[in-house]
Amino acid sequence: MRHLLRGLGLTAMLMASTAHAETTLKLVEVITSPERTEVLQGIVDAYEAANEGVTVEIVSLPWGQAFEKLATMVAGGDIPDVVEMPDTWLALYAGSGKLVDLEERIAGWEHGATLTEKTLAMGRQAGGKAQMIPYGFYLRAMFYNKKLLAEAGVETPPGTMEEFMEASRKVSELPGKSGYCLRGGPGGTNGWVMMAAAMNGTNAFFTEDGKSRMNEAGSVAGIQFMIDMYQKGYAPKDSVNWGFNEIVAGFYSGTCAFLDQDPDALIAIAERMPAEDFAVIPMPVGPSGKAFPTIGFAGWSIFNTTEHQDEAWELVAALSSPEANATWSKRVGVIPIHKGADQDPHFKTEQFKGWFDELNGAQYVPTVMPSYLEQWGYFGSTMVVETSQEALLGKRTAQDVADEWAAFLTAEYAKWKAAQ
Repeated sequence: MRHLLRGLGLTAMLMASTAHAETTLKLVEVITSPERTEVLQGIVDAYEAANEGVTVEIVSLPWGQAFEKLATMVAGGDIPDVVEMPDTWLALYAGSGKLVDLEERIAGWEHGATLTEKTLAMGRQAGGKAQMIPYGFYLRAMFYNKKLLAEAGVETPPGTMEEFMEASRKVSELPGKSGYCLRGGPGGTNGWVMMAAAMNGTNAFFTEDGKSRMNEAGSVAGIQFMIDMYQKGYAPKDSVNWGFNEIVAGFYSGTCAFLDQDPDALIAIAERMPAEDFAVIPMPVGPSGKAFPTIGFAGWSIFNTTEHQDEAWELVAALSSPEANATWSKRVGVIPIHKGADQDPHFKTEQFKGWFDELNGAQYVPTVMPSYLEQWGYFGSTMVVETSQEALLGKRTAQDVADEWAAFLTAEYAKWKAAQ
């Protein structure tokens, strides 16, 4: 019997050792590119080296098919341990109870206290509990051309909507120059939403009884602000059709002095403009003293079906550590998530200051689009573009398009609410 027990004990030890050695975590990335995957693999390699016996399998899904492919994996039971979670998917998976609550893990994590307040707020966006650690932010801020402002006699960059309009006016008096690189074509929805929210003093899309706030008086004033910028000649005439490439080129070519964009625009601009010729400031505040820059983000979540929750958390912690996150942010083009990151020489520049000021300032409230609405994609990519172009060209009034937008969003919200 003693021999048998010894044999069973040895077998159990060997089985446990084998099980540990064969621990494999599946990590799914959904916003892919060769460089992103290379950076991710480097961080994962370091994690594996520090966690003997644990292997991480990276599965890369092409972004255009990622939503459907991940949903198919989950529905079929091929559920990853860790997933790169876009902000627009968080409510879906958190709401269906599929993600691990990370609150206790973060509280006990050596780097939990250095996560910025907005990082935690975004991670808690679905249900009030952290079911994701964001890895960085795509946040709108205002690029400005120092030389053009100086030439136009603008002594300090604008801090308010009124100052923004006035500075744009002065620059537009220069021969062949315009104040604002207005995005009147594809992808322009963010600009209309930000200006409407700034003038309305809130970024809430709906009232408590479910009515859209897009046609409230303040929102209409923000829409009129954009129309005035164009019709008064403070934006290039052909900017009514401009998309991302055109507005970025309009800025680095010196055609216009102001551009509101995310950090990903910085790569192309920095390649073509000397650092001393431009800087980035927060979005101008409205009459309420607040601005509402749109924000997009993604991060790391753990599915609660994992059989290796401790190892999965350690992987998320490794991906989210200050050192790893700084490396990731620099290579991918996002704003990092830890306090003090703005002291890194890479980020401690005038080109990044505006985004850090927005993340750390109470007067800047990030705006998350209501992408949970079924027809939000149509609204943002088609309806807003077509109707706002009509308004810019003087064919419709600000109130007219605001009423149409509000009616559509109110109906969409009602459908979404009824389905909950």
